[in-house]
Amino acid sequence: MKRPTSLTLRLTLMFSAVATVVLLTFGLIIERSLDKHFESEDIKELEMIAQVVEQSLSTLEYNHDLAQLKQRFDDLVVGHHGSKLRISDAAGKLLYSSPGLDLSRVPQPSAEQLPQGAIQHWNDGKYNYRILIRQITGNNGASYTVITAVAIDFHLRFLNTFHRTLWLMVLGGIIVMGIMGWMAVRHGHRPLHNMVDKIGRINASELNTRLAPEAVPAELTDLAESFNELLQRMEQAFSRLSNFSADIAHELRTPVTNLMTQTQVALSQARSVEEYQEILYSNMEEYERMAQMIGNMLFLAKADNELNPLHMEHIDLESELHNLFDYYEAWAEGEHVSLKQEGTAQFQGDRLMLRRALSNLLSNAIHYTPENQSVTVRLSQTDQSITIVVQNPGAPLPAEHLSRIFDRFYRTDFSRKRSGEGAGLGLAIVKTIVESHGGKIVATSGQSGTRFIITLPG
Repeated sequence: MKRPTSLTLRLTLMFSAVATVVLLTFGLIIERSLDKHFESEDIKELEMIAQVVEQSLSTLEYNHDLAQLKQRFDDLVVGHHGSKLRISDAAGKLLYSSPGLDLSRVPQPSAEQLPQGAIQHWNDGKYNYRILIRQITGNNGASYTVITAVAIDFHLRFLNTFHRTLWLMVLGGIIVMGIMGWMAVRHGHRPLHNMVDKIGRINASELNTRLAPEAVPAELTDLAESFNELLQRMEQAFSRLSNFSADIAHELRTPVTNLMTQTQVALSQARSVEEYQEILYSNMEEYERMAQMIGNMLFLAKADNELNPLHMEHIDLESELHNLFDYYEAWAEGEHVSLKQEGTAQFQGDRLMLRRALSNLLSNAIHYTPENQSVTVRLSQTDQSITIVVQNPGAPLPAEHLSRIFDRFYRTDFSRKRSGEGAGLGLAIVKTIVESHGGKIVATSGQSGTRFIITLPG
């Protein structure tokens, strides 16, 4: 996969592209404006000459002194530097022509090709001119063709020099703006580089490090806050993992120590067959406890990696609870605790997983229920959801325990007397099973006892 272009290069190119468009636009505007200015000045001069000529011809009589009129035209041309004039009558007879330029060679297009008074360019092979051709009718009724020309080579040389200078400046401006854009982008990315350097120094022993959102530009505030949240989640996960490892070591050490102690005692002297059998039965209990704990840890590990596929089927929750009540009835009677069930519900889920979750909740409730009290399980169902409430009376749990009661290996002071699950994985398994079905579970506790509320999608 091709590596994406760096942000610095992208922004520099974008900055240069914008500068190019802006400078080219301004350059074109300046160029066109200057061209229009010179053209407008030339046209104004041509029209001024043509107007004076028209006024002179409009007063021309048949017996008018042409020599005097020619003198007037000479003075007019001399007064406009670089201007030339040619006047001829309808028969083509030349009445006046400025010296030094033969304007008779100027092509005279028809009225359809070139409207009356239109401006055209003409080159005599050596110089460039702007030409204005007009048909004028004198006071004597005669028609005259007036050709007015103004030299524009000086303007063209100036414009060419100016254009070269302008476009060199535009090119230089683009290059300078590109370099300045690169420097600005590099400087603008400095806070980001500082963040990267600080992040690069964070290791497992410094997960409590946080970036200061108020010390970075506004555009990077969200990034800093998101990274701080990530660090917090990582710190919590790392802490849980460390505690998890310590708890595993602690929970496995106890049965292993018991097995080693009992084995050493058994080997310390000769014993009867019955005594060896009693020791083996005691060891078997420890093995079963270890096997159950390892099985629970394996289940949670698979759940974390989504390796526990759900086998969906229709479940009558009321019937499942009756079966569980039958299973726990003997233990409940021994603890002088009664079991009650209310409501009905139907659910589509994994029967074995849900049975395991409900079994863990029931065993937990029976253990903490005082004598001569009842554990109550309530079922309710709507079109959108199914609710299962497992409630047991007893001493309320402090809020700090409720917020962590579903954590793995977490046990309250009361729960250290528990048997069965013992390692503090039972409620963690319940939460995992409920969430794998798209539901959620919460625990509340008060003077009336403790309630576990499961909400499943309907």
